Amino acid sequence: MKFIVQKFGGTSLVTPELRDLVAGKAITAKQEGYIPVLAVSAMGRSGDPFATDTLINYIKKENRDTSPRDMDLLMSCGEIISGVMMAATLQKKGYPAVCMTGAQAGLITDNTFGEARILRVKPDNIIKHAKEGKIVIVTGFQGVTEDGEITTLGRGGSDTTAAALGVALDAHYVDIYTDVEGIMTVDPRIVEGARPMDIVTYDEICQLAHEGAKVVHPRAVEIVMQKNIPMRVKCTFTDAPGTLVTSTGEVNKGTIDITRDRTITGITQIPGLTQFKVVVDDGAEGLRLKRRLFKGLALAGISLDFINVHPGIVVFTVKDDARQKASQVLENTGFVAEITPDCAKVAAVGAAMTGVPGVMAAIVEALTREDIQILQSNDSYTTIWVLVKRDDMEKAVRALYRQFTAIE
Repeated sequence: MKFIVQKFGGTSLVTPELRDLVAGKAITAKQEGYIPVLAVSAMGRSGDPFATDTLINYIKKENRDTSPRDMDLLMSCGEIISGVMMAATLQKKGYPAVCMTGAQAGLITDNTFGEARILRVKPDNIIKHAKEGKIVIVTGFQGVTEDGEITTLGRGGSDTTAAALGVALDAHYVDIYTDVEGIMTVDPRIVEGARPMDIVTYDEICQLAHEGAKVVHPRAVEIVMQKNIPMRVKCTFTDAPGTLVTSTGEVNKGTIDITRDRTITGITQIPGLTQFKVVVDDGAEGLRLKRRLFKGLALAGISLDFINVHPGIVVFTVKDDARQKASQVLENTGFVAEITPDCAKVAAVGAAMTGVPGVMAAIVEALTREDIQILQSNDSYTTIWVLVKRDDMEKAVRALYRQFTAIE
């Protein structure tokens, strides 16, 4: 069976007119010989009647200490409403359709309420309905434990649902529909003329997503990558081809050559960070102190990023909202930190940079030209990160975009 999984976010479902557009995408796929399976998010955004954040705000007015188990029951309602509405839209157009919850679709998860992980998918029920000629709509963002408890998958959970269904059904594509025309080379709110990329590798989009590009959840990419299922990031509102995410580049009748002469695929940014510098003695005593430092922060549940450990000094960042707690933990364990608030991480991502000399030199040159101070840097095979002041973030993004003209 030739399945295609299509995921639609809440902004694509909020009005009858938009749901007609979504139905059109599914109908077109069916006319092209695919068996469409839709994964849908809750309709709208915070403030809209059935959005997940709206439901959360309703219950918090009643009781801010509602159990995680009951919160998952509540949060699963938004997707059920979307799914039933989409099934009704398709039925009205003369296409048999059925809505299924995550449990009915066979998405089995662990019991971590609010952030459940999918353990496996049993797609028998989906296949049964597909064989009967129905378009199946699956509620995103949710699953069920072995003992029947409803769970939700955390932010980006509908992307994860679509990816898991794609793998379970051995789909030809997993299409993630959004309100933009693909994965952009750079944030269009910062750089005028930013354009969607035609094709990126799984590794590149995972890195872009982790570093601030919010078009698709990195967990979803990691799932489809396991079975080399191509993912396409497309726009609900146009017929633009979008961005193909793949490792092999093989689609339809030929092979797309993903060997590119550009070193950098995209530029991303994450604001809202605070840098900590802690001076620690060298030698054996220094190692003991570093271990105590990191253990204290871990026990306090503080997530660290951008970690550099050198003889005599430890440097790391935390989110701005964890600044006060991190500072208190360090003080309580006897450390004195130099704290720089209001920072931002800017990342240059590209699989082609591996082994290429001069990339960091080009980054330093571009930022120096704009008189932007680099507070910290780090790199991997596919990414170079720099930490700058928040006030310099947008200027830094534009400078790097101009520097690496191959992405323009």
